[in-house]
Formats: sequence, structure tokens, C-alpha cells
Amino acid sequence: MDLIEHTLTRKDALLHYWIGGQASAPLVVFTHGATVDHHEWDATLPLVSEHFRVLAWDMRAHGLSRPATFSIAGAVDDLIGLLDAVEVEQAVLVGHSIGGNLGQEVCFYHPERVKAMFCLDCTWNFQKLTRLDELMLGLAEPIFKIYPYKMLVDQSLQMTAVSKASQEVLRPAVMLHDKEEFVRIMMAGLACLHYEPGYTTGKPLLLMVGDKDATGNIRKAMPAWARVEPNCELVIVPNAKHAPNLDAPEVFHSCLMDFLWK
Repeated sequence: MDLIEHTLTRKDALLHYWIGGQASAPLVVFTHGATVDHHEWDATLPLVSEHFRVLAWDMRAHGLSRPATFSIAGAVDDLIGLLDAVEVEQAVLVGHSIGGNLGQEVCFYHPERVKAMFCLDCTWNFQKLTRLDELMLGLAEPIFKIYPYKMLVDQSLQMTAVSKASQEVLRPAVMLHDKEEFVRIMMAGLACLHYEPGYTTGKPLLLMVGDKDATGNIRKAMPAWARVEPNCELVIVPNAKHAPNLDAPEVFHSCLMDFLWK
């Protein structure tokens, strides 16, 4: 597989993205999780590009798209800018963690640009938070700030993937950030949470969560989200943490390809 690297100049960031696959096929956009980069999709892109056009990118303030300041609103505009740059009106969005939150925001504000979504281990942007959820969100930044940075990174990776090998796939991208940038990205991700009673995406939707995901309220929120969506499938992956694409790649790839062919 040969993906061609491109850059897109934004007002306050230089975005790096890679595109390839079948030029005449529908476009599938892959967005990575917080503090990592497009390399989390290295095992996935060759499989999908055999049949579809694919685009992977480093979000602003991640990977090669640095230096920049991360914000959800900025990343939404960036993704729309990428679709415009490659002259695609509508794409399938595949997003992990904050990448799935970003996809939800794109779908909310620009529904005409989204054909379908696969959201992998991300919380539901439009839920009504419990008081406990709100308390935990309020404590997140102070807790992050008291942790030594190496311990913060180690625990983050341990919560993301079961195997040490999978954790080490992600570590190089995480370590590009200093502690201040790491915390800023994590906290900026909370801006995607806004209660929208009665809202549904109206798109074909696949939700996947590891049964051992202990990050935030994701393990609880994704089944609740699935219950309100009319065209949605929920997959709970056994013995997987926050990154089933790394912990259970066969399951992830099978579900992804089935979804894309529908």
C-alpha cells in the first residue's frame, strides 16, 4: 500500500495527512485518539485501502501536525478543510476515543458531509451527565497536574491497551508532548460534551467498546447511546481495554469491513 503524504496549511497549524487506496471508491477517514497519531491505524489502512479510498491524518497538536494548539472546534474545521482539499462531499468517519468525539461534532454541525460513522471507545457527546460524571470531570485537571509526567503517560497507556506491545506502538507519539501539552489536549477534549435532548445522528452508526475500558464513563455511555440511535449496532469486545483495534485487531477489522460494505 502506498499512501501519499500531503500537507494542508491552516491559519494556525500545518496539517499532515496521508491518502491512497481506490480513487473512485468512497472515502474513509481515520482519526486517531488523544495524544497519539495516525500510526495507530498502520495495521488497518492496508486492509481498507484494497477496496476503498482512505485518508489518515495527524490532528492539530499531534504527530507531525505540530506545533499547534488543540481544540475540538479547530479540529472540526480542520476535518472539513481536509474534505474540501480532497474534493469529497461526503465521507465515512472512523474515529477512536477523541477521534470519535470529533466525528460526532462534525456530524452534528455538518451532517451533509458524513455518510456513516464508526466510533471506537469514545463517550457520547450529547448525553445528560450524572452528578458523579460532572464531579469526575471537574477533578480531572487537578489529578492530571499532580501526577509525575512519566507516571501519567505509563498509566494512560496501561489503560489504553492490554498488551505491552500495543502500548509501545502508541508511546512514541505520546512522548512528543510535554506534560502541559498533554493535559491541555485532554482537557480540551471535554469541550465536545453538550447535552442535546432528542438528538440522533440519522446516520448508519457502528459503536465499539472494549469490555474492560475503564476510561471515564465510556463503558456506560456507549450502550446508552446505542439505545437511542435508530440505525446503530453496538459491539462489546471481550478482553479489550480502550483500544480494541490494538487489543483485538481481528474483531475490529472484521466489524469494520462488514460495516463499510453495507
